[in-house]
Amino acid sequence: MTIDTATRPTDAIRGRSLAVLLVMCGAIFLEGIDVGMFNVALPSIRAELPMGTGELQWIISAYILGYGGFMLVGGRAADLFGRRRVFLIALTAFLLFSGLGALATDGWLLILARGVTGVAAAFMAPAGLSIITTSFEGRARDRAVLIYSGVGAGGFTIGLVAGGLLTLLGWRWVFIAPLLVAAVLLALSIRYIPRSADERVGRGTLDLFGGLTVTAALVLLVAGIEGAAHQPLGVTVATIGAGLVLLGVFVVIERRSRHPLVRLGIFRNPGLVRANLSAAMLAGGFLGFQFLVVLFLQEELGWSVLETSLAMLVMGLDVIVAPLVTPKLVARFGHRRVAFGGLVFALIAYALFLPVAPDWTYAMMLPSFLAIGLAFSFAYGPLTIGATEGIDEAEQGLAGGLLYSSFEFGGAIGLAAVSAVLVALAEGGMSGVEVYRGAVIVPLVVAAIAVLVAAIGVRRDYPRAARA
Repeated sequence: MTIDTATRPTDAIRGRSLAVLLVMCGAIFLEGIDVGMFNVALPSIRAELPMGTGELQWIISAYILGYGGFMLVGGRAADLFGRRRVFLIALTAFLLFSGLGALATDGWLLILARGVTGVAAAFMAPAGLSIITTSFEGRARDRAVLIYSGVGAGGFTIGLVAGGLLTLLGWRWVFIAPLLVAAVLLALSIRYIPRSADERVGRGTLDLFGGLTVTAALVLLVAGIEGAAHQPLGVTVATIGAGLVLLGVFVVIERRSRHPLVRLGIFRNPGLVRANLSAAMLAGGFLGFQFLVVLFLQEELGWSVLETSLAMLVMGLDVIVAPLVTPKLVARFGHRRVAFGGLVFALIAYALFLPVAPDWTYAMMLPSFLAIGLAFSFAYGPLTIGATEGIDEAEQGLAGGLLYSSFEFGGAIGLAAVSAVLVALAEGGMSGVEVYRGAVIVPLVVAAIAVLVAAIGVRRDYPRAARA
């Protein structure tokens, strides 16, 4: 019997396609480490520049607002104006404003540089993902998405360690290092990203009114959620309320627009909705858990910043596992089941940390950290497949923007929730490790809900898999 090799499905990625994948992986890794590095560099920045605590947190918040607020606009712009074009412009802006940050001598200039860098990343991320999802087909597409997502997820964890090491040289290196990487990626992108990526784009015009409305709504929501732990309750309620009102206005605009920024019918895809909900809860649980672990290690156990970063490095094992193992599991069991397994690992990780005690050694925490690494290894990439599967090529950028927005908002909500619980428990009379035990319940509950949401997709997929 002969096999028709022309039609046989393959997951091989070679030649120029491999070069495109490597460049995109470099870009998403750059975004990941860029976020992680600044968390550990803030004390050094404050020691040199005249910045108060309230102003200092805006170095992080400005990036979050730019990144979360412009994500949908960036994704749709890639669909309409060309994925290659939008990616290259955004990467150039990322490079230039990283350089501005490295040269900054005033706090406001540093904040401005981080804000614009966040906006650039908001255009770069969905454009990069849509280049991946439209450049490959079949098993090769799934494998490329899994590799790309795994590298991106691991970048944040590795950024924590890289930030600690670079800060030893001087805080300006957390700007200089991304600048150098971005310069190399820009040269490679111009060389290897095919111009055909700009030929297969949608038609229509960018809904500017809708874009401004949703950007303002998302910025207000992110600002309200992010600031919930350190601003008055009235300000938080008013900010989030204004964001929700603008979000309602945006929905009305999109219903009436001939060329909507977000075609509301895209939410009729149940796989997209489940993937985005699961992604939001995965990010929320992880960022909240990471926040309380950092506080526990440094404030309760007295570990240094570098010791803490190195201890959490094992969470970045998805950089290895996601490209090598996850594609094989997805090919065998399907992306929904693998994502479900990853979310179960997240639930296990938080459950293992519940009995945390003052005399815990690193060996006793390690199972939780390993489980987190496996959770992202098996969930992040498959959820990305689920969020973009079955979506028309002309809306792949939009699908990517929705997914990254889900990660961003989920992370902001999870972080704010854990912060609020930590403060409430401390003010309620709890002390020491009891506060951390109580706060771990937040990511545990979030992970349990994510498992239930993902289980719906696994159950609906089972009859089809059985017939196959």
